[in-house]
Amino acid sequence: MLQRPVRVLLVDSHRPYAEALRDGLAVVRAGSGIELLWIGELTGAIERLSQGGIDAVLLSLDLPDSQGLVTFERAHAFAPDVPIIVLTEGSDEDIGMNTVQAGAQDFLVKGEVPPATLARAVRHAIERHRLLAALRSLSLIDDLTGLYNRRGFADLGEQYLKLSRRSARGVCVVFLDVDRFKSINDSLGHHVGDRALIKVADILKATFRRSDIIARLGGDEFAVLALEASGESSELLLERLRERFREFNRSSQEPYQLSVSIGMTRREADMRMRLEDLLSEADHAMYDEKRHGRKVALG
Repeated sequence: MLQRPVRVLLVDSHRPYAEALRDGLAVVRAGSGIELLWIGELTGAIERLSQGGIDAVLLSLDLPDSQGLVTFERAHAFAPDVPIIVLTEGSDEDIGMNTVQAGAQDFLVKGEVPPATLARAVRHAIERHRLLAALRSLSLIDDLTGLYNRRGFADLGEQYLKLSRRSARGVCVVFLDVDRFKSINDSLGHHVGDRALIKVADILKATFRRSDIIARLGGDEFAVLALEASGESSELLLERLRERFREFNRSSQEPYQLSVSIGMTRREADMRMRLEDLLSEADHAMYDEKRHGRKVALG
């Protein structure tokens, strides 16, 4: 069976550079097996990343629709599972180092790196990214649900808040817990309770975007941090979430019904905004819903 080529997405506004790089990779041994795709702006790159199948990104920071460090932050936030190598101009090495500190695998100076060196850098970046992802998953992922755990939510959430401030986009935090979860464990057994938690995680993953941070904080408590949620769209998102739970209760063959209490808070970008404050506000909103009985309807 033939192995598919390594697909590298070059995001750069200069077509001649893209064509020269593609030609250069075609004639060097290190570049064999690399398929270079070119897009000239960030919006198109994000659309292509949403289709999957990209193994690495070569990202210029100054694009027609995005400039500077925020270019990397937007790409990284949308596709955190894809390693990114930043391409800088000769005078931008400081910002290149800043992107590495923010999560880029490497940065290279355009025009100073021959195709063979760039090809090796791409392959090394992919391997480093896989290794780091495996190591991070040991401490940031909840074993039962596959969501982020509390530490993962805190670590990645701080990165998202930085992105919110730089890009002047609002954030939304949703806090959720399962009503009467103890009774499911006590009456049906912990294995059934575990299935219920996994189902909650599945519903959250089906409702929110891949780029949102979805976490099980512990026990039956879950949280979501999402970017760019306006007041109206946030309410629609919550209604869609509630409807998914209703659909589950109407169609499930499980010996329980899922009832959840949900709280939400939304803030515009603010330098004083702290993740723990947002989580606390959403938590209070959730308990207010629980006290007043505004829950997901069963059946």
